[in-house]
Amino acid sequence: MPQSKHVTGLKIRLPARRTLDPDMRRYFDVCEEKLGFVPNVLAAYSFDQTKLRNFVNLYNDLMLGESGLSKLEREMIAVVVSAANRCYYCLVAHGAAVRALGGDPQLGELLVMNWRAAPLPHRQRALLEFVHRLTVAPAEVGAPDRAALRAAGFGEREIWDAASVAGFFSFTNRLATAVDMMPNPEYHTQAR
Repeated sequence: MPQSKHVTGLKIRLPARRTLDPDMRRYFDVCEEKLGFVPNVLAAYSFDQTKLRNFVNLYNDLMLGESGLSKLEREMIAVVVSAANRCYYCLVAHGAAVRALGGDPQLGELLVMNWRAAPLPHRQRALLEFVHRLTVAPAEVGAPDRAALRAAGFGEREIWDAASVAGFFSFTNRLATAVDMMPNPEYHTQAR
């Protein structure tokens, strides 16, 4: 996997795909089968397979694992956090996921531009208010914020999961921004 023209801004040489461990080659094959491409964030991590494997495992646990939060809600968190952090890569990639999972192209665009303008049920509005505040003013988050989530029907595990997803995307937003990582062009046309 020589450095892709779509993984722009990276100042590291990426290993040839054939040199990846068998499990990571299989994972990239699954990405190509399901998505039609390997997301640039995964390609970028391939220079260090331990970090790649850790990233994949944490992402899959947070975004696809068991949770009281739906997959759509977790993708909505990714978009709202990424909008607050102005992470182009994640806004494009996870905006596409919101469009696909929500079946509503407008929802993905609203969350990217101004999540407060989106017509959301109370539960999702409370969730997004919490993760936005956790992203832009983490030192100000406290008991009243968690109480608002409980009043909207969230349990302790869901609050933990929301904070975990928000924290993960604040981390990945900073990495993507630091290296000027560009989203795969395919994301722009998905679920439109």
